[in-house]
Amino acid sequence: MIASTTYVVAKSAPQVPQRRKDQLLCGKTDPRGNRHKGVIVASQNVETAKKAYDAFAAGDLETVLSTFDDNVEFVVPGNSTISGTYRGKDEVTKFFASLAEKSFTTTPSRFVADGDDVVVIGQVTAGGESAPEADASTFRGGKIVNLQAFSDTAMFERVYGKK
Repeated sequence: MIASTTYVVAKSAPQVPQRRKDQLLCGKTDPRGNRHKGVIVASQNVETAKKAYDAFAAGDLETVLSTFDDNVEFVVPGNSTISGTYRGKDEVTKFFASLAEKSFTTTPSRFVADGDDVVVIGQVTAGGESAPEADASTFRGGKIVNLQAFSDTAMFERVYGKK
């Protein structure tokens, strides 16, 4: 007998949760199989992140910036000339211009979400070099308020130079 679309119930076996595709990377269900608000929020945040990465790849800066809060904080670690903390859309726009000088691209391969946090795992390329990267974003009200990049800082120093 099926008690819901989320759980299979058998008289001789304990309840075993069956994960739906939209739950593999984000959120949980309660014992009745109802989706928590967090799953919906996480799913919306993933869609916003995908929209931002697609727009970035297409060179659509306006759409990228529309996914950021006006007071976004964008953190790039390391000692390269592009390393630092960029605050607000104006500083982020200048940062993106610096990235473009070396034909920077980012290719996401996986989006992992938990509530207001989304981690995007992928590959970055700049100046003919490539490296794995993970960007951890925090969302508030459907907008990115903080983005922390994790990548090969030595590669960025070779490509963009040291401070």
